[in-house]
Amino acid sequence: MMTPFHQSSAESTHNWNPDSWRSRPALHQPEYRDARRLSEVLDLLESLPPLVFPGEVDRLAVELADASEGSRFILHGGECVERFADCNEATIANRIRILLQMSIILTHAARKPVVRIGRMAGQFFKPRSRQTEIIDGQEVPTYKGDAVHGFETTQREPDPSRLLQGYFRASATLNYIRAMIAGGFADLHHPDYWNLRDMEHAPRYTEYQGIVERVQDAIHFMESFGGLDRGTVGGVDFFTSHEALHLAYEQSLTRRDGEKWYNLGAHMLWIGDRTRGLDGAHLEYLRGLSNPVGVKLGPDTAPDDLRDLCRILNPSRRAGKVVCITRLGYREAAERVIKLADAVQRDGMPVVWCCDPMHGNTVTTSGGHKTRSFDHIVSELRDTFAAHREAGSVLAGVHFEMTADPVTECIGGSIGLAEADLSRNYQSWCDPRLNYAQSLEVAFLIADHLRSQ
Repeated sequence: MMTPFHQSSAESTHNWNPDSWRSRPALHQPEYRDARRLSEVLDLLESLPPLVFPGEVDRLAVELADASEGSRFILHGGECVERFADCNEATIANRIRILLQMSIILTHAARKPVVRIGRMAGQFFKPRSRQTEIIDGQEVPTYKGDAVHGFETTQREPDPSRLLQGYFRASATLNYIRAMIAGGFADLHHPDYWNLRDMEHAPRYTEYQGIVERVQDAIHFMESFGGLDRGTVGGVDFFTSHEALHLAYEQSLTRRDGEKWYNLGAHMLWIGDRTRGLDGAHLEYLRGLSNPVGVKLGPDTAPDDLRDLCRILNPSRRAGKVVCITRLGYREAAERVIKLADAVQRDGMPVVWCCDPMHGNTVTTSGGHKTRSFDHIVSELRDTFAAHREAGSVLAGVHFEMTADPVTECIGGSIGLAEADLSRNYQSWCDPRLNYAQSLEVAFLIADHLRSQ
């Protein structure tokens, strides 16, 4: 078994400190007019309590190391970008519910524990390919997340005070998640837990309902023989993550614990495909942290660049440190996954492989809606599983943008959502998400694959 991640003080922090990133080019950073107010906010953030604990971060790293060897499976998902208005009881509960439902489906199929990581409690920032956009004939700064500015066109000026609002909403979200899980929301006996009403018209509905019934039967059987108590069923591990984009904000949440540095704003951070440059500020910041770090890998990723990136993030080659999240598109996934996997294998670098089948399959319709095809998403997943099998590597998990709401943003799936349906309930402020029924369906399809292995 690979050595679980446990970072020594010297392994990644040579010539590093929490603000050494400022000497490197930093892409996608907001420009604030009020530098004094920004400094005041960052100072205050540094004095506030951390949102997570170092021991939780270390536990996630161990579970990720297990997943890289095939003994666990990772479900990483949530909103494209969190909105301040969604920091409420119902929305948070629905987001947790869909992740838990999907994870139980996968656990039942794979016969292995699922590592649950939410894109939650801090996903308030988004990189954008364009600096401006046209809305109602007016050119305005592109929306970059609620912790930067408001969504309304009159609120697009970056406001430092929103960083504080983001911190407190992340804190409230995480506090409520912990309370729900401790209070039994994650209990498989919850009366509303397995309600599949949104999938009643799916061609395979009867089959899916049968899977749920078998899951419940298995739990009752184990309980009847004393092998599983109600408290065990109700308790789950749940980890949080967000993209490490706004570096001044991330620096303010960086804390030292003994000889190690952690970002204690989340259990896991990731670096985007647009900001992972080898000489960039984002990589410089992340290389000094003890947190597991995800790396988004688009179709332009050169195998040699991936090798060098992993060496920078993980010089001591510890399992569970680097999560490679491929987002290649359904047309190119099969070929490119093999090349990327070969590059890290030849270098002897342990990585955790995940597939993000969402971002590489985004298109814009003639009506102006960004969307993704359910068929293309499933195609990339299947090809990525097959490519890792051919390469001799392990696809350890999946990464989705999704919601528990009945939105109409991604076309296809058994619910038959067509392009003409997108305007019916298109709610995303950024990228299109799988809705509740589509999310459950993709979990059932992944379960089919895991069961056949």
